[in-house]
Amino acid sequence: MKRRYQIDRQRAVQQFRQMVHEQNPDIQMIFPMAEVVGLLQEGVGHLLREAGLALMNLVMEEEVRSLAGERHQQHPERRVHRWGKEDGYCVVDGQKVPIRRTRLRRPDHREQRLGSYELFQRSGPLEQSVWDKMMRGLSTRNYGAVVKDFREAYGVEKSAVSDSFIEASREKLQALMERPLGELRLCAVLIDGTPFRDRQMIVALGISIDGRKTVLGLREGATENASVVGELLGDLAARGLDFSVPRLYVLDGGKALQAAVRRHAGEAALIQRCQVHKRRNVVDHLPEEHKSAVRKKIQNAYAMTEYADAKRALDRLHRELMELNPSAARSLEEGMEETLTVHRLRMPVQLRRTLASTNVIESAFSIVETVCRNVKRWRAGDHIERWVGSGLLVAERQFRKVQGYREIPSLLTALASMVSKKAVAAEVQVA
Repeated sequence: MKRRYQIDRQRAVQQFRQMVHEQNPDIQMIFPMAEVVGLLQEGVGHLLREAGLALMNLVMEEEVRSLAGERHQQHPERRVHRWGKEDGYCVVDGQKVPIRRTRLRRPDHREQRLGSYELFQRSGPLEQSVWDKMMRGLSTRNYGAVVKDFREAYGVEKSAVSDSFIEASREKLQALMERPLGELRLCAVLIDGTPFRDRQMIVALGISIDGRKTVLGLREGATENASVVGELLGDLAARGLDFSVPRLYVLDGGKALQAAVRRHAGEAALIQRCQVHKRRNVVDHLPEEHKSAVRKKIQNAYAMTEYADAKRALDRLHRELMELNPSAARSLEEGMEETLTVHRLRMPVQLRRTLASTNVIESAFSIVETVCRNVKRWRAGDHIERWVGSGLLVAERQFRKVQGYREIPSLLTALASMVSKKAVAAEVQVA
């Protein structure tokens, strides 16, 4: 429920807008040339800032005149009376700048707010400015020294900037977590988790049929477990993502991710295990002198065009590893078929490289790390989630279409064909 002062502010803004629409008064601002030249001594930016403040004062005085009439003149329709002046502020380029405003009183002795002043004072531009600058690497400690354009400006101290960023990042995170997904036509969904401080951040990213990438959602958990991933997928479904549509799901290899996807999408899900994660997991079992050779053999196998050739090369490597290191062989064997889904779909080479791994999300995570580099102490609550969500939004602004996006129609055809074959096979088994 809105409080009284919030209602008064909103009503004042509406009345101001109505006055402007109905009366549309002209405002004339006169600057003596000598004063202009004096202001130009400190640059054109200083002149524009001072002219802007003067224009704000003229706008407020015009609103006062429309409400209280001309000063020292009879006004039979007068609704309010002037009640002196007081110091206030307006928000300019993320800074609070002092400004004088006229106070008005109604016959019931309540104060009449100025709609123009409420618009000048709104904190939204300040919070957005703080968020933008901090996403570009500016710290709260240095914020005031860098952005302060007005000598009298305030509200750019470390604590004030931090408060503004908290509000802005919460709004950004909420918008990210609540935006509808029903209109997105996705051919693939990538899901990956990364350790972030002492937490595990699980992120879902969608690739549309025109090749555009969109951050779908994120969840914070202690580990990459099925309940956290299931909650993330359940939220995507609640926001309109249709899991019955045949789609490729690219996962980092965790069994929790696969189980959660199967539970939500069933036979419409074709799982592609990340080939980069698989190669890394196998090589990690080996002593240093064998890592390079095995890594190259795995890369060569996945680079093959035909599924049969790639499978034959991996089987041959598996037999070699059984002699060299059984643990590495078992790691290669586990989920091997699912690392070759892009081969079974006979994807063109360029698109196959894109969808054979979760590198798209990994690159987004690297941007998140860059954005968060100025955070020295992490706190409880939504601190990590706010920063990671903000970093993902920064990464999303830099996204380009995936490599091979022109080949997506062939992927859609292959997905529909393979899902229909699975459905027929399931009916035959039941019969």
